[in-house]
Amino acid sequence: MHFSGASTGISPNWGFWAHRRINRLAVFRLPESIQVFYKKHIEFLTENAVNPDRRRYAVMGEAERHFIDLDVYGDSALNILPRYWKNAVEKIGEDSLRKHGIVPWYVQTAAFQLTEAFKEKDPKKILRISADIGHYIADAHVPLHTTRNYNGQLTGQEGIHGFWESRLPELFAQGYDLWIGEAAYIAHVPTQIWETVAASHAATDSVFIFEKQLTEEFDPDKKYSYELRNNILTRTYSKEFSSRYHQMLAGQVQRRMKDAVKMVGDMWYTCWVNAGQPNLDQIEDFSLSLEDKKQQAAEQQSWIRRLFHVRTEGEN
Repeated sequence: MHFSGASTGISPNWGFWAHRRINRLAVFRLPESIQVFYKKHIEFLTENAVNPDRRRYAVMGEAERHFIDLDVYGDSALNILPRYWKNAVEKIGEDSLRKHGIVPWYVQTAAFQLTEAFKEKDPKKILRISADIGHYIADAHVPLHTTRNYNGQLTGQEGIHGFWESRLPELFAQGYDLWIGEAAYIAHVPTQIWETVAASHAATDSVFIFEKQLTEEFDPDKKYSYELRNNILTRTYSKEFSSRYHQMLAGQVQRRMKDAVKMVGDMWYTCWVNAGQPNLDQIEDFSLSLEDKKQQAAEQQSWIRRLFHVRTEGEN
C-alpha cells in the first residue's frame, strides 16, 4: 500500500487542502446547464474530495486506485501497457496489475459509472462518483504516483512524497493561478488519462534530482524545522529549504495542480454529455439525508482511528 510518508508520518495524497481545492475550482469551469447542480452541492464535492484517502487505510482494493508504478514495467511501459483494463488483465494478469497500481484504468471505470449515474439522474451517485473521480484524477497528476520509488525510499530521499504534494502546496498554493476557463469535452477518455500519467511520470526525474542537489548543498541543520501542528511539535521541511526546492521546480507543482483542475472539470462535463445531457433541474433540490450524513461521519471517524493507529506503529 502506498502510504504517502512525510518526514514525520503519513501525509495524505496531494494534501487534503489541495484535493478539496481542485474539486472546488473544477465546479466553476462547468457550463451553466450543469453548474447549477454542482454549485448547489459544492460543499459536498469539496469536503468529500478526500474520501478515497479515508477509505484507503481500511477498504481492501482502494489503495491501488491512487497510483501506478510505471517503472516496474520497464522503460517502455507507456508503449507496452494496454490502454484498456480487459486487455491489460489478459496480457499481464489482474493480481500483478493491482499490486502495482491501476489509476489510469480505474479512472476509465469511474467515468463510465458517472455517465450511468447521469443517465439515471441519481443525485447521490452523481455527487459521490464526481467527488471520487476528482480525487483519482488529481492523484494521476502527481509525479510520485507513477513510480515504485514513491517516497524516495529507494534513493535515500524518504519523505519526498509528502514534501512535494503536501508541504509545497501548503506553503505556496495560495499564490497559484489555477483558472483555466470553461470545461471542454474529452474526445477519448482512455487517451486523456494515459497522457496525464505520462506527463506526470516525465516529471519524476526533476523531482528527485533537484531534491538531491539541494540536500547536498544545504546545511543539514537547516533542511528541517519544527512546527506546532494540532498541539504536537512536528518535524517538517523548513520554509527555506521548501522555498528553494519550489523555485528549482520552476512552477511544476502549480502546473500539475492546474492541469488536475482542468481535467476534473472536463471529465464531469464529458460524462454528462455522454449521458445525453440530462436536465438536472429536476434534482436541484436534492439534499443528503440524515443517514447519509451519519454514514459520512462514521467513515471519517474510522479513517481518523486508522490513521492514528498507523502513526503510532510508525513511532514505536
